[in-house]
Amino acid sequence: MSYPQNHHGYSYGVPPPSQQSYTASYGVAPPPNNNYGSPLAALVPSTFPPGTDPNVIACFQVADIDGSGRIDDKELQRALSSYNQSFSIRTVRLLMYLFTNTNTRHIGPKEFTQVFYSLQNWRANFEKFDRDRSGRIDTWELREALMSLGFAVSHMVLDLLVSKYDKSGGPNKAIDYDNFIECCLIVKGLTEKFKEKDITYSGIATFTYESFMLTVLPFLIV
Repeated sequence: MSYPQNHHGYSYGVPPPSQQSYTASYGVAPPPNNNYGSPLAALVPSTFPPGTDPNVIACFQVADIDGSGRIDDKELQRALSSYNQSFSIRTVRLLMYLFTNTNTRHIGPKEFTQVFYSLQNWRANFEKFDRDRSGRIDTWELREALMSLGFAVSHMVLDLLVSKYDKSGGPNKAIDYDNFIECCLIVKGLTEKFKEKDITYSGIATFTYESFMLTVLPFLIV
């Protein structure tokens, strides 16, 4: 399975010289090393990163009704809604999957903080390209928004995304903020899964049938 070079990627800043071969293929730097993507990470109680905004900590503690140190999908949905970020339960579960790489549907303080700050950045990005303040962005605005986040997605893929998530049913297709976040998560998640297999940074990866299904299905049935 392969994709055209420079039609996918996620930007993590200016790459050091050791990453130049990666950047030559994708136009972006690879993700930093971390352990929150490990399936075991979700089983280990996490803590808030140093310097976390006290309001973020308070938001998590209010959502963590039983004081377990973890919150589930519905608690996360309510917590985000308290900051005027209303999402469908599917989008919330996709967020949890992407930030834990598991289907446990529970996150701790560290993952909650990562979700919260990422959503802040994506919200600002959405509002930047929603120039008419309609609360929706069209195909070209979505292209610019994804490009600013480091994703160079082909027009065919953009058309598929907007067609799937447009709720108007009219000729002028566009997506709202909730679905914009879901688009970002799908593009980000599948891109990172692809990069895990593209060990030579060539823009080409090999998947077995089972690994392909296990890569794609979580984004469809989460």
